[in-house]
Amino acid sequence: MKDLLKKLADAPGVSGFEDEVRDIMIDELNDHVDEVEVDQLGNMIATRKGKPDRKKIMLAAHMDEIGLMVRYIDKNGFIKFSKIGGINDQMLLNQEVTIHTSNGAVTGVIGSKPPHRMKEAERKKILDYENMFIDIGASDKEEAEKMVKLGDPATIKQEFTSLGKLYKGKALDNRIGCAILIEVMKKANTKATIYGVGTVQEEVGLKGAKTSAFKLNPDMALALDVTIAGDHPGIKEEDAPAKIGKGPGIILVDASGRGLITHPKVKDLIINTAIEEEIPYQVEVSEGGTTDATAIHLTREGIPTGVISPPTRYIHTPVSVVAIEDVENAVKLILAILERC
Repeated sequence: MKDLLKKLADAPGVSGFEDEVRDIMIDELNDHVDEVEVDQLGNMIATRKGKPDRKKIMLAAHMDEIGLMVRYIDKNGFIKFSKIGGINDQMLLNQEVTIHTSNGAVTGVIGSKPPHRMKEAERKKILDYENMFIDIGASDKEEAEKMVKLGDPATIKQEFTSLGKLYKGKALDNRIGCAILIEVMKKANTKATIYGVGTVQEEVGLKGAKTSAFKLNPDMALALDVTIAGDHPGIKEEDAPAKIGKGPGIILVDASGRGLITHPKVKDLIINTAIEEEIPYQVEVSEGGTTDATAIHLTREGIPTGVISPPTRYIHTPVSVVAIEDVENAVKLILAILERC
């Protein structure tokens, strides 16, 4: 699991540019499923066929990550950028980035006006991204344009590695879900038909989930994502009760109900399975954030949907932290659920 998660996390996959992640997933799954296809939007759909009279289950994990995009190059060769997905501006300053171009990777650093030249009032303010830029070492606009183009995506440079007993890396939201999906599709023992879907552009509007769910029209779905682990300083337990190492999260409600309210039958299936199999789990009612499940459960006449999410620290920042045991327990839980379908 660690090697798979490293391979997925280190790969670039800003929303709309998920190709490398998708290629890894296809390579991992080709010998374990009946067929793999890539739809018109770029979703990967891997199918394990079951009995005709049994249910069709969709497992969805979004492949994309938050990132940046080259928006403008000034006369001195510095790059102004746009944010792709929900990024907190204060997390960006002085990060090393990789710009992914048609000619290969270009390294840059995010800079701004130095604090030594800021007035006291300026130093106390959170700098917004519009006052930052990417420095790629170009001497002027002409040189920079030979290195990068408008519309090139960029990712924060981070390597997946151990952090004591835990693991850290970029894009664990949602390469964790992708790893879970791969392992489940390889090991599933069920008479149901399973669709393993790597969705695109979740971070910018749940787009891939909408189109793939409409195409497949499953009887039930599970979104495989991450949830906020609040077991660190600076956050109240009541605001984020999930803890690393205590089992995958089962999301009952997200976005205060504006997103998903988990279907009662799906909720009971997940929780009862966890209890029967003695798999640790945590339940969560969330006021903020949502997942592909929101789009899936509103497709066609409605699809009963749930969410299984390992707790992960610092999501939507340049680096996140997870416990491998939570990821492995999510796999065990989903496999047990599928045996009952």
